Amino acid sequence: MTEMTTVTEAAAPAPKLPTLPDAQTVTEVKHWTDRLFSFRCTRPASLRFRSGEFVMIGLMGDPDPKTGKQKPLLRAYSIASPSWDEELEFYSIKVPDGPLTSKLQHIQVGDEIILRPKPVGTLVHDALLPGKRIWFFATGTGFAPFASLLREPQTYEDYDEVIITHTCREVGELQYSHDLIESLKHDELLNELIGEGFWKKIKYYPTTTREESPKMGRITDLMRSGKVFEDLGVPPINPQDDRAMVCGNLAFNLDIKDLLESYGLEEGANSKPAQYVVEKAFLD
Repeated sequence: MTEMTTVTEAAAPAPKLPTLPDAQTVTEVKHWTDRLFSFRCTRPASLRFRSGEFVMIGLMGDPDPKTGKQKPLLRAYSIASPSWDEELEFYSIKVPDGPLTSKLQHIQVGDEIILRPKPVGTLVHDALLPGKRIWFFATGTGFAPFASLLREPQTYEDYDEVIITHTCREVGELQYSHDLIESLKHDELLNELIGEGFWKKIKYYPTTTREESPKMGRITDLMRSGKVFEDLGVPPINPQDDRAMVCGNLAFNLDIKDLLESYGLEEGANSKPAQYVVEKAFLD
């Protein structure tokens, strides 16, 4: 033990690694399955965003074999934490050969990530007209922006009912959304901020497409058959009462978009609010 201490003291001080551009420090990492993980990081003091928006985050890529230079690998990630949170939370898939996620999945507390503090996105309350009921439709890590909006006070000020559907292949992939929604019941800050029992407005509808679970099937098929409305005890979607936000893979987004328009809903935007919005930047 003494010899090791002596060697350490005699060694030259390690050179300080260069700080990444727009660097933020990882404060928490949690692996939910072998395909999914979430993490939290510090929030730039200047960052202002609306719940539901996304930012570009990433890491430095491998050095170029010829020049030795590194370029940042960046990808759009929805912010899963609400706009009032002191830290930022993200929910990510792991892609073994993915340029970014193959590296990002190995981050640990204390590591740095790149975060470009320019939030944008369509999944914001400003893009919707007033309504009675809000539907959040998500597949996979598309739940992330709704993790933010479910903790946003405006969601409960604007709507009498909040319905969140989350479709995944396997039961374990629903754990993040399940745990987050359960945590709202015991969140003293939110119950004080929004109102005691605010979470009773939420109707959570998880489904799986591969592994056996209490609710099986694609949400679009369950909507077409009317089973969703029957299970939840709500009337079919209509343009007078219902508003919707959609975040999932491209095929899912297009399918839901067609369905919502068949119910008479029109797509909105920040510049022209309407009855539903789709996050086009999301890739699952």
